[in-house]
Amino acid sequence: QVNLVESGGGSVRPGESLRLACAASGSIISIIDIDWYRQTPGNERELVAQILNSGSTNYADSVKGRFTVSRDIAKNAAYLQMDSLKPEDTATYFCRVVGWEQEGLRRVMFASWGQGTQVTVSS
Repeated sequence: QVNLVESGGGSVRPGESLRLACAASGSIISIIDIDWYRQTPGNERELVAQILNSGSTNYADSVKGRFTVSRDIAKNAAYLQMDSLKPEDTATYFCRVVGWEQEGLRRVMFASWGQGTQVTVSS
Protein backbone atom coordinates (compact mmCIF):
# COMPACT_ATOMS: atom_id res chain seq x y z
CA GLN A 1 0.00 0.00 0.00
CA VAL A 2 1.26 3.42 -0.94
CA ASN A 3 0.45 6.34 1.32
CA LEU A 4 0.64 10.00 0.38
CA VAL A 5 1.00 12.87 2.80
CA GLU A 6 0.45 16.42 1.61
CA SER A 7 1.54 19.60 3.31
CA GLY A 8 2.00 23.28 2.67
CA GLY A 9 -1.51 24.64 2.27
CA GLY A 10 -2.66 27.79 3.97
CA SER A 11 -4.21 31.23 3.64
CA VAL A 12 -2.42 33.95 1.70
CA ARG A 13 -3.14 37.27 0.04
CA PRO A 14 -3.34 37.71 -3.74
CA GLY A 15 0.11 37.85 -5.29
CA GLU A 16 1.73 35.78 -2.58
CA SER A 17 3.19 32.29 -2.88
CA LEU A 18 2.76 28.83 -1.40
CA ARG A 19 4.65 25.60 -1.87
CA LEU A 20 2.80 22.32 -1.58
CA ALA A 21 4.58 19.04 -0.91
CA CYS A 22 3.50 15.46 -1.50
CA ALA A 23 5.48 12.62 0.05
CA ALA A 24 4.86 9.01 -0.93
CA SER A 25 5.77 6.04 1.20
CA GLY A 26 5.36 2.28 0.92
CA SER A 27 6.78 -0.48 -1.21
CA ILE A 28 7.34 1.78 -4.19
CA ILE A 29 9.42 0.44 -7.03
CA SER A 30 9.11 3.42 -9.34
CA ILE A 31 6.87 6.38 -10.01
CA ILE A 32 5.35 6.93 -13.44
CA ASP A 33 3.84 10.34 -12.93
CA ILE A 34 2.72 12.74 -10.24
CA ASP A 35 -0.33 14.89 -10.72
CA TRP A 36 -1.70 17.86 -8.81
CA TYR A 37 -5.45 18.42 -8.87
CA ARG A 38 -7.65 20.97 -7.22
CA GLN A 39 -11.31 20.97 -6.33
CA THR A 40 -13.84 23.53 -5.17
CA PRO A 41 -17.19 22.67 -3.59
CA GLY A 42 -19.70 21.38 -6.12
CA ASN A 43 -17.12 20.99 -8.87
CA GLU A 44 -15.06 18.14 -10.25
CA ARG A 45 -11.37 17.85 -9.61
CA GLU A 46 -9.32 19.80 -12.10
CA LEU A 47 -5.88 18.72 -13.24
CA VAL A 48 -3.56 21.60 -12.46
CA ALA A 49 -0.09 20.22 -13.17
CA GLN A 50 1.72 16.98 -13.74
CA ILE A 51 5.29 15.77 -13.97
CA LEU A 52 5.95 12.61 -15.93
CA ASN A 53 8.59 9.95 -15.53
CA SER A 54 10.58 11.60 -18.29
CA GLY A 55 10.65 14.82 -16.32
CA SER A 56 8.40 16.63 -18.73
CA THR A 57 5.65 18.76 -17.25
CA ASN A 58 2.16 19.86 -18.21
CA TYR A 59 0.05 22.66 -16.78
CA ALA A 60 -3.51 23.86 -16.99
CA ASP A 61 -3.77 27.09 -18.93
CA SER A 62 -5.04 28.87 -15.84
CA VAL A 63 -1.78 28.31 -13.96
CA LYS A 64 0.85 28.41 -16.71
CA GLY A 65 3.66 30.76 -15.84
CA ARG A 66 2.64 30.91 -12.18
CA PHE A 67 2.86 27.32 -10.93
CA THR A 68 5.87 25.03 -11.13
CA VAL A 69 5.81 21.31 -10.45
CA SER A 70 8.98 19.46 -9.46
CA ARG A 71 9.97 16.20 -7.87
CA ASP A 72 12.65 14.56 -5.76
CA ILE A 73 13.03 11.02 -7.08
CA ALA A 74 15.18 9.87 -4.17
CA LYS A 75 12.55 10.97 -1.67
CA ASN A 76 9.50 9.91 -3.72
CA ALA A 77 8.27 13.44 -3.27
CA ALA A 78 6.77 16.13 -5.44
CA TYR A 79 6.25 19.83 -5.00
CA LEU A 80 3.96 22.46 -6.43
CA GLN A 81 5.35 25.97 -6.22
CA MET A 82 2.49 28.42 -6.59
CA ASP A 83 3.39 32.03 -7.26
CA SER A 84 1.28 35.10 -7.99
CA LEU A 85 -1.69 33.42 -6.40
CA LYS A 86 -5.16 34.65 -7.28
CA PRO A 87 -8.47 34.33 -5.43
CA GLU A 88 -9.63 31.89 -8.11
CA ASP A 89 -6.82 29.54 -7.07
CA THR A 90 -8.68 28.95 -3.82
CA ALA A 91 -9.40 25.22 -3.62
CA THR A 92 -8.47 21.98 -1.98
CA TYR A 93 -5.37 20.64 -3.67
CA PHE A 94 -4.71 16.93 -4.06
CA CYS A 95 -1.71 15.05 -5.30
CA ARG A 96 -2.02 11.76 -7.12
CA VAL A 97 0.87 9.41 -7.70
CA VAL A 98 0.87 6.61 -10.27
CA GLY A 99 3.59 4.01 -10.23
CA TRP A 100 4.68 0.48 -9.53
CA GLU A 101 4.81 -1.12 -6.11
CA GLN A 102 6.00 -4.43 -4.74
CA GLU A 103 3.14 -6.63 -3.55
CA GLY A 104 4.57 -9.88 -2.29
CA LEU A 105 6.46 -11.32 -5.24
CA ARG A 106 4.50 -9.29 -7.74
CA ARG A 107 4.97 -5.86 -9.23
CA VAL A 108 1.63 -4.09 -9.42
CA MET A 109 0.59 -0.67 -10.59
CA PHE A 110 -0.89 1.74 -8.08
CA ALA A 111 -2.64 5.09 -8.19
CA SER A 112 -2.92 6.80 -4.83
CA TRP A 113 -4.40 10.10 -3.72
CA GLY A 114 -3.29 12.42 -0.98
CA GLN A 115 -5.68 13.64 1.69
CA GLY A 116 -5.89 17.13 0.24
CA THR A 117 -4.66 20.46 1.54
CA GLN A 118 -6.62 23.69 1.57
CA VAL A 119 -5.33 26.77 -0.23
CA THR A 120 -7.19 30.02 0.35
CA VAL A 121 -6.30 33.23 -1.46
CA SER A 122 -8.10 36.27 -0.15
CA SER A 123 -7.44 39.89 0.59
